[in-house]
Amino acid sequence: MLAIAYLVFVEQNYGSYTIAGLAIGAASIGQAVAGPFTSRLLGRFGIRPVVTISVIVVCATNAYIAFAVPPVWLLLPLMVIEGLSTPPIQPAVRTIYPKMVPASKLTALFSLDAAAQELIWIGGPVLAAVLAIQVSPVVAILASVAFFFVGGLWFVTSPIVGRVAIPRSRRRIGYVLKNSTVLMTTFVGLLLVAAFGAVEAGIVSIYGDGSPNAGIVLAVFSVSSLIGGLVIGHRPLGRLSLALRMTIVAIGMIVVPLSLDFWWLCGVLFFAGLGVAPALAALFTAVSATVKFSDTAEAFGWMGTGQLIGVAGGSAIAGICIDNFGSQSALLVAGLFAVAGAIASYVGYRWMPDLKHGNVSPIPDTDSVDVVS
Repeated sequence: MLAIAYLVFVEQNYGSYTIAGLAIGAASIGQAVAGPFTSRLLGRFGIRPVVTISVIVVCATNAYIAFAVPPVWLLLPLMVIEGLSTPPIQPAVRTIYPKMVPASKLTALFSLDAAAQELIWIGGPVLAAVLAIQVSPVVAILASVAFFFVGGLWFVTSPIVGRVAIPRSRRRIGYVLKNSTVLMTTFVGLLLVAAFGAVEAGIVSIYGDGSPNAGIVLAVFSVSSLIGGLVIGHRPLGRLSLALRMTIVAIGMIVVPLSLDFWWLCGVLFFAGLGVAPALAALFTAVSATVKFSDTAEAFGWMGTGQLIGVAGGSAIAGICIDNFGSQSALLVAGLFAVAGAIASYVGYRWMPDLKHGNVSPIPDTDSVDVVS
């Protein structure tokens, strides 16, 4: 929600999509630094303390920006702080999953998670676009603050959070990126979500005159992804499953800028959306099946960092293109990101695990055992 909310907020208050892109980019710097670090803190201090403190800081920072409308020289550092305090809820949730269900059901659970992720990356901006354009961008930012607070409180008071302890990783930070699967899926996820950020910025700029069509087009994209997640996302994964799902997204995205007609945009984004949630499910499942349990939170932290950089970077590049070349150029940027993601998934298919008949649970942690003879 915040990427779109700040895109409109900064454009209205500072008069530039470029500044808006820089502000979102500043938040992405904070998110990039915080993601893996806060994920590792989950194993050191526990889920509840880390999530609670980060929720308080991120809510206070966003509320201050919305009400104070600080000058640009202060806005950008505040956006970095906003990014640094992003709560590591997604890495915590995905680390807990293997302790909630049998291994045979993990793929289906990650598919459901991908549908929820779709609500985050697509459904959230739909709501943000409607609130920011139809009501006020301040209201859109405060709505995001409300989601942070209520969602964070709901999460930390959940009984399962108290029952699962994430083991403290014994490896240095960043070691998990030596796992080729983690590195490849993080990169593909970054490109996929960058396409989201660019297409959202383009659609908002096309219908930025108060028309509800921006929300409708993005809603169609969201609904089609949910359909794809329910129909395809739970299926067993082979080495080429991610590449095939990314191909659906790329084909739909690359033809989006051919026309700005409302029905054309709805149709091609509906097709592209059918591959989004299934692709995300494949990314999450592949990581879960290829790292040790104690490293899972950090691995998902790196993935989350990649996706946050993607949505911020996609929005920032699209914003600059909109200012200089018009709305259609942002849609072209989105298509290029999607195609790059598909190509990367084909190049890296050898690093995808074959899970058609295998166990998708994390690799158990092992240690030496003293033997008395």
